[in-house]
Amino acid sequence: MLKFYHNPRCKKSRDGLAYLKSKTNDFVLIEYLKKGITRDNINEILLKANLKPSDIIRKQEEVYKKELKGKKFTDKEWIMIIVENPKLLQRPVLVGKHKATIAQPPEKIDDIVK
Repeated sequence: MLKFYHNPRCKKSRDGLAYLKSKTNDFVLIEYLKKGITRDNINEILLKANLKPSDIIRKQEEVYKKELKGKKFTDKEWIMIIVENPKLLQRPVLVGKHKATIAQPPEKIDDIVK
């Protein structure tokens, strides 16, 4: 089962969701800003997308600009920062059985949904 990490207030996320729906209905929609996101969720995304935590940070967010920019953190620290500030997670994210992608542009969904 696919997992789609979604923020309904984000145009890119809404575009990704519409694109995903045009490909399949076999997915779970996760509104991670409401539900939260766990360290295990983030580790799964990172592992399956072959990314580092700093690769999935939204650097345009105020919390990043004011509190995090220019500072050095370990991967574990970045993961905990994302758990505590889920709006820092790039979106949308699609996680499949073996792969994950940040679905920007939405066509990156094709990497997961064949």
